Amino acid sequence: MEEKLTEAVIEAIRLAVTNLPEDVINAIKEAYEREESRIAKFNFENILKSIEISKNEKIPICQDTGTITFFIDAGVKSPYLGEIKKILVEATKRATQEVPLRPNAVDVLTNKNSRDNTGRFVPIIHWELVDGDSIRIAVLPKGGGSENCSALAMLNPTEGFEGVKRFVIERVRECGGKPCPPVILGVGIGGSADLALKLAKKSLLRPLGMRHENERIAQLEEEILNKVNSLGIGPMGMGGRTTALDVKIEYAHRHPASLPVGLIVQCWAHRKAFIEIDKEGSTKVWQ
Repeated sequence: MEEKLTEAVIEAIRLAVTNLPEDVINAIKEAYEREESRIAKFNFENILKSIEISKNEKIPICQDTGTITFFIDAGVKSPYLGEIKKILVEATKRATQEVPLRPNAVDVLTNKNSRDNTGRFVPIIHWELVDGDSIRIAVLPKGGGSENCSALAMLNPTEGFEGVKRFVIERVRECGGKPCPPVILGVGIGGSADLALKLAKKSLLRPLGMRHENERIAQLEEEILNKVNSLGIGPMGMGGRTTALDVKIEYAHRHPASLPVGLIVQCWAHRKAFIEIDKEGSTKVWQ
């Protein structure tokens, strides 16, 4: 059974890095149709060609296959709960050879690459215990260029949502073309410094175009998206109408003295896949 589950995780990693989900492709196509700049249209055409080649040839969309991050909703009654971490680490090692993935795990003490995308606290695994007997795993490969533009701000609570908007917009302006726009922005508001960043990254799992269930948060997503796209950075930082494909926000209650805001910047190659394991060990992989 362990081998079967490992193979399912490898399949999900392969799917994530070689095939963009339909919500991302549709957002890119819609941005292309809206575009007026000849250079921006040319960049979008090359992005769409790259997506098609990677899908047909079953090769990674980008040479930077990123750091593998897993978000797990773990049913407390699942008979496989104790095996999952071992399975995820082994699947990451094998996927590095079989997909293949670029080795991206470097020891900060020795500067040596592990060559298999695993190491101290890597792959990154976020756990949440939930009711039930199934396990749902989200795979989110995250490239280094866009991750370098991620940031944390500890705002004064009096700054409110206007402060959130200023922080996000200025950071996107500062980064320009570095994160390979058009980007997808994940924003976490509230909680603590570490929770804000975790919520920001987890928000990226929500389909593009789907607004937050809270009306005020949904409105804030739209406001930030419109302001970011007014910057004119455009695809690959060479100008155009679309700098961001979407903005996703998640929030938590905060301390009275703090307003943490985490920003996770994702490149246009927004790679993600999902796996579900039921109590019988049957698996489903999808995007």
